[in-house]
This record gives sequence, C-alpha cells and structure tokens, in this order.
Amino acid sequence: MDVFALFSARIANAMQVLFPEVGADLLARIVVEPPRDAAHGDLSTNAAMIVAKPLGKNPREIANALVEHFKHDTDVTSVEVAGPGFINFRLDAPIWHQVLRAVGEQGADYGRSSLGQGEAVNIEYVSANPTGPMHVGHTRGAVFGDTLASLMAYSGYEVTREYYINDTGGQTITLGRSALLRYREALGETIEIPSGFYPGDYLIPVGKELAEEFGRTLLDLPEDEAALIAREKALAAMMVLIKADLAQLGIHHDVFFSERTLHGPGGDIELTLQWLREKGMVYEGRLEPPKGKAPEEWEDREQTLFRATDFGDDIDRPLVKSDGSYTYFAADIAYHRNKFLRGFKHMINVLGADHSGYVKRLQAATKAVSLNAADMDVRICQLVRLLKNGEPFKMSKRSGDLVTLADVVEEVGADATRFMLMYRRNDASMDFDFALVKEQTKDNPVFYVQYAHARAYSIFKTANRDLPALDVSHAALATAELERLVTPAELDLVRVLAAWPRTVTAAAIAHEPHRIAFYAHELAAALHGFWAKGKDDPSLRFVNVEDPKLTLARLALVDAVRQVIVNALAILGVSAPEELS
Repeated sequence: MDVFALFSARIANAMQVLFPEVGADLLARIVVEPPRDAAHGDLSTNAAMIVAKPLGKNPREIANALVEHFKHDTDVTSVEVAGPGFINFRLDAPIWHQVLRAVGEQGADYGRSSLGQGEAVNIEYVSANPTGPMHVGHTRGAVFGDTLASLMAYSGYEVTREYYINDTGGQTITLGRSALLRYREALGETIEIPSGFYPGDYLIPVGKELAEEFGRTLLDLPEDEAALIAREKALAAMMVLIKADLAQLGIHHDVFFSERTLHGPGGDIELTLQWLREKGMVYEGRLEPPKGKAPEEWEDREQTLFRATDFGDDIDRPLVKSDGSYTYFAADIAYHRNKFLRGFKHMINVLGADHSGYVKRLQAATKAVSLNAADMDVRICQLVRLLKNGEPFKMSKRSGDLVTLADVVEEVGADATRFMLMYRRNDASMDFDFALVKEQTKDNPVFYVQYAHARAYSIFKTANRDLPALDVSHAALATAELERLVTPAELDLVRVLAAWPRTVTAAAIAHEPHRIAFYAHELAAALHGFWAKGKDDPSLRFVNVEDPKLTLARLALVDAVRQVIVNALAILGVSAPEELS
C-alpha cells in the first residue's frame, strides 16, 4: 500500500469532479509528498498551483474547493490551505494501520512496483580494461551499477547487467608483452619490467601457464607474434580474475560484450558507418581548432565526421583516424546501435569521473542509432579517497601499484563496502574511512542499520522469554489488533514505513539508488529512537507483560520494520544478520 499514490489518485479524481476541464497532462504533474515540516501534516500537494494558471483561477480558490471536498474523506482528520496554495493533510490512525497490515501481507514485495511495466533496460557498468584485477577506483561504479540494477528490477523493469570488455587497442598489446616477460621469467630468465608495462604479480601465473603450455617454443617466434599469443592467454586470465573480484561483492553480469566483435570486415562498426551514411549522419569535413587543450581525437585535416551536434553534442565527432583505423567513438556508436538492435530502448551507462566528457557524445550516439527511439542516461561516479582515522590510508599493494577491490573487501567485508559506497550520491566525491566502517557504533551507518535488524530479532527473543505463552508466529501477527497502536511514537514509526514505496519509485525514476541507503538509515534511526523512548517510558516498551494484545500489535510493528529493512538491504546487496557479534 502506497499512501502517497493512494492520495494522488484521490486528488486526481477530486480534480476531475470539481474541474472537469483539467487534462491528464496537468494531473500527471501533481505531486503528493511529505511536507517539509512534519508539524504541518502527513501529506502535502501542489495540485492547486499546477492547474491554477491553465484554469485562469487563483490557486487558493482551487485549494479551498479541494479542502471542502476532502473534509468528507473518512481517512482525513484535517485538511487546510497553506501559503500560496499548498494543501496539507493529516490522516486518521486507521490509514496507518492499513499500511502496517500491507507490510505484513506483502512481505518482500512491499514497495515492489510495476513502474517499469516489464520494459527492457540495459545497465552497463564496471567495463574496466581487462589488464589486471579490479582496483578501488572501479569499486564504486561496480557497486553503484549493481545496486541500480537491483533497484530497477525491483521497480518492474526487465534488467540486463552488461560488462563491455575493452579487448582491443594498445593496452591489450602492452598486456601481452607484459605477460610475455612473465613467461620468460617462468622459464628461468631474470627480467626487468620497463616503464609503461603492467608490473603486477597477477601476471606471474599467466607466465607460468604459458611456459607449461608452450615450453620454450614462444622464444622461437617473432616477438610480435608471441606477444599476441600471450595477450589471448592474459586477457582470458584477467577476465577470470575480474569476475572473481566482482563475485566477492556479489556482483554478476548477464552479458560480457567483447569490443573485438565490433571490428573487422562486416563487423558492427563497418555496418554502422554504412547505415549512418545512408541516413545522412556522416560527412567529410574539417573540425574547427578546439579552444584550450586539444582533445585526443582532433586532427587538422579533412576527415569522416559524425553529425553529433544534430543530436545535442557540442561538436561533431571523428570516426576514422588518419591511419584508417576507427576512433574509439566509432566503436561506441556501433556498440550502442548493437544494444538498440538487441531490443533496448532504455540504456544506462555507469562511468568513472575521468569519463565525464563522454556524456553528451554517448547520448547523441544513442539518439542517432535509434532515430530518437531510445534514451541514454550516463551516471558518473566520482573518486573515492581512502582514509583511516581521517588520515590518508595506504594499504599493502600486492598487485603492483594498485589497491585492489579484493584488498578493500578483505579489510572491511563486502557488506560494509557496498553500503558505505552507496551512502553518498554517486556524483559527489567521497571519503572511505576504514576505521569508521569497522566501528560498531551509531556513527557507522552500515552497523547502525544491521543492528536495527538484529534488534528486531532481540525484541522477539525478549517477548518469548517474558511472555512464553504468547503466539508470535506470522499468522498470529497477521491478526494482531493494530488499532491498539495510537501513540504518536507508534504512528511516527509507521509513517516512516509508509514512505518506503514512494522512496523506491522516486529512486528508480531518478536512477539514484543512494536514496535506498539513506532510507534504510532513517528507518533504523526510527526503530532505535522508539526503543530509546521505551527505556524512559515503560508504557512505550515493545513487550508489555501486563498487556499481551498490545505486545502482539507492537511486535507486528517491529516485524514490519524488520521486513522493510530486509527489503532495502536486499536492493543494496547487503546482508541482514539476526545478531551482531
């Protein structure tokens, strides 16, 4: 049960009765939300101000008409006009009891919606170069993308999690040469790793595998040919390593798309450029010299250009380099056309801070290859600074000059890594303090939320101890006398539960999964706050041995909080322990 959606529908119906000339487009713009100040009521709407100008009326005139209408709603205890035309509602206790009952009945599905209506959405995230293990710089995007995918699936979308393997280009040649050095090392040679090569120990096993498979035969081949063989072995090994790293955080992709498949005669790049030419989206021209630092793809020559500015980009983009090879952007266009041809009209790309300049060009590419039928959202994840007790923290680096994802997970655990990386907006840089996330205090957000879940179980243990004859099964909770819950503290806790469906929907629409972490913390705080009140006021304790029926109703409330915490943590990919050591 979504109270906000319920009253959105009632307000829309009232508007159609009172002002039949109001169209569906205006009704869709009406917002029902909590007022900024909880003292003003439970719900607030801008309905009167949305329709006032089109109707040629004063907003307060419309608001007063709506107020009169809702005075007859039995779920409303008071309704009044505020400011220029906002309408504030206070709801009667039974509506909150209905919310609580809905949580108990729907369980894991409470908050789940059909927002996406089964539409396919492709979420591409991580897509790190397969030249080594996942490092801490990749971890934030990995967690963000995976959590967003879970959120979208929970909101009714058919989600495909995709990883784009950059398995062509100069970095893979360097990887092959680096692996070839480790091969020579495995054969007993003393090696020196040149600057620019990959120095990490993670290539030592690749060198040993090459030595076991080929013996000394690679030494007899031209170095370029031997490096290509080493590259294939290294790429395969790196992808195994990357998948294992991601699995430590519970991250698994549905599709691993090889960039290499786009290249070659008859490949997607060639076919896409042909299609773009047929559509008049490509021309031969010369780019204006850029202001400031020249981008890598700029060359002062006649070249093949994509009409990116026709689709919202700042400049037209080169597709073919002077040596005849394709630019990275040509591959990007072909790749996103491939996505569209696979049936994706909704695409989300999660990129690192160093790719912020790619947003407009990727959106332009998506519009072009879909003839404006598809949409693209690019989410940028800013940098993470590692700290310990507020000071820069340098961990042991077993993989060359990297702090790996595995290092972070080993230090603090998967739950803390995932939650803390989501406890901040993706577009804001963040500090990850290892000391804080290992503390078992209220200052540690992940502990605070997991402790709330464990506290719910401890409350049930207390009930079993103090009221051993009381049936606290799920069936018994479902028949609890919820009308006994009337105190402000009880109803305030239910109000937080009532915000969950709206939070999920808003987070999914905005592609902002950090809202789920924020909400989980808010709900945990509400439970802890209620528990603290009970320490001071015995009448508010969850277990009251003098009143088993009230106890059962409050246990239903506790169980609902527990369930919604589970629902939130499931989206975040974080466990919900029954007790904490």
